[in-house]
Formats: sequence, structure tokens, C-alpha cells
Amino acid sequence: MLILGIESSCDETAAAVLRDGNTLLSNVINSQVAVHSPYGGVVPELASRKHLENIYPVVDAALTQAGVTLDDLDGLAVTQGPGLVGSLLVGLSFTKAISAVKGIPYVGVDHIVGHLLSPFLEKEQPNFPYIALVASGGHSSIFLVNSHTAIQPLGRTRDDAAGEAFDKVGKILGLEYPGGPVISRLAEGGNPAAIPFPRAWLAPNSLDFSFSGLKTSVANYVSQHQQKNAPFSIPDLCASFQEAVVEVLCKKVLKAAQMYQISTVTLAGGVAANSRLRTALLNLGAERKIEIFMPSLELCTDNAAMIALAGFYYFSEKSTTSLDTDAYSRSPLLSPWSVSMHN
Repeated sequence: MLILGIESSCDETAAAVLRDGNTLLSNVINSQVAVHSPYGGVVPELASRKHLENIYPVVDAALTQAGVTLDDLDGLAVTQGPGLVGSLLVGLSFTKAISAVKGIPYVGVDHIVGHLLSPFLEKEQPNFPYIALVASGGHSSIFLVNSHTAIQPLGRTRDDAAGEAFDKVGKILGLEYPGGPVISRLAEGGNPAAIPFPRAWLAPNSLDFSFSGLKTSVANYVSQHQQKNAPFSIPDLCASFQEAVVEVLCKKVLKAAQMYQISTVTLAGGVAANSRLRTALLNLGAERKIEIFMPSLELCTDNAAMIALAGFYYFSEKSTTSLDTDAYSRSPLLSPWSVSMHN
């Protein structure tokens, strides 16, 4: 089965062609970082306009690299949500147009499901059931994944997501956008134990996250030093902040594995590209005899390969989406009950 995947949930316009759920023929990503960098964050109106400019050439490039045409396709998969609705509508409308004109069935894919399944694009793949941590700019959530389409939420962020906290701290420090990669790089030269930033553990068995207090603590630390004209080490601050985030993410997802007696954990999402997080989770997993799976760096950030893969499993269960379906900003996966992602 040949599937074209399209992703436009935030500020990356992406398209990919996947054959039979296991052979990635192309994976094209157009980033808008340069557009949003002057503003220190994604500007929704600008993002939508750039998607409109980029969607056709990106899809055309994906088809060309794969050596196929629209007539060769068996199905289309597109991110339906969650994300910026204006951005989502560009990809969704483009996909609907192809579906209507060419008579190719399509499925709307949940962006989080794409991240959850991204480890299956690698050679080494997890077995079901597994515990999954999705950490990105918009999400910090833990799931119990029973199959490719049966997913149960266990914990979520109550305020700032991990990636959002990284970017906000980057802005506090006056670093370039996006702040996450810059903080990670600066942290390599810092002492992670230099500043005792707080960890929000919440209730004893809670699998939820909260990074707002940590962000505020960093802001207060910087403000107090600036008011006193007291110098401080930015690498030490970055390393200490990063360690606080990484420790909570790792211990919460491993607590979930212990609670549900599951010996397999996956990591996905943009923050999964953070080298300290990857190393810490692998080390703790080895200590506790838990297998850790994570996608390669290029498949951590938003991409269409994971959307095409999720679409493949939707199609395998005879699922399709109607042309009158709309985009959504919040994922039904984050409802407090078991969810089977069928359209």
C-alpha cells in the first residue's frame, strides 16, 4: 500500500511517501524557524500563510523523491489535529482536494498518535503493550499503548509542556528561537547541580507534569541577579534547568512502567531529540531492566513520515475519513478514558 502523508499542525510543512508501512520512500520537511525567530515564538497567522505557500512544492518534492505520482497512491493521511487550526486547515484542505479530484481515500490522523508510532519507522521496534512518553513543544504526556490504534492516556501536562518551558526559558535568557536546542548546547558546558531548581512531583502516584513553577523559578533567579547586578553562569543555569526537566520526565515515565508492570518504554516528540534526555532515559532503563525505544533525531520533530505510518494502520482497519470532517485544536487522546483512535 502506497500512502502520501501530509503534516501542517504548527510551523513545519511536511510530506512523505510510505510503502506498506515499512519503506519510507521520501520525507520532506520545510521549517519556518527563520520566519518566527524574530518574534520568539510561532505566530499563527504567519504560519498559516507560509503553509499556503509551501504545501504544493513540498508535496510535489515528496512525490518526486519517491518516484511516484498521485495516480500511484492507494491512500492519503493528513494531520487533523491537535495544533494551530489555521495551519491544520491548510494540510487538511489540500488533502481533501486531492481525495475529491483523484478519488483516493484519506484518513485524518491525530498528531500525537503519529509521535507515538514513530519508533515503528526504525529497524528496532517495541512490542505491545508499551508505555510511551511524548514530549514536545505542545505536549508532555504519558500513554499506555496496547496496539497501533488502541491508546490509553495516563498522564499529561497541567500547564507548560516540556518543550514550551525550554522555549520560554530561552526567551527569559535572551537566546535565539527555538530555545530548546540552544539550552541543550549551552548545558553541555554547565554544572547540572549548580542551581537547585524545583521538581514538581505532584501527588505521590501522579503521572501528570507541571513545568510552570520551574519556569517561574528560573525567571525569578535571573531577575534577582539582574536587580543586584550579580553575574551568573548561563551554562550552569541551562544545565540545572534542563536536569530538572529531564529528571521529572524520566522518573514519571518509568514510574508508569512500574505501575503497569510493563518492561518497554518509548520516547517521542521534539524534546526526544534532547541528548541529555535520551542518555538519562537509556541509563535509567538499563538500571531497571526496561527496554527503551526512541526514533532517530530526524523523526523526533514534526514530520509526515509518522503521519503516513499512522494512516497505514488506520487503513489496515478499514478506517477512512469523510470530506466534511474538520480540524481540531485539542486531541481526544487527552480525554481521561481509554481511546481507540478509529475515524
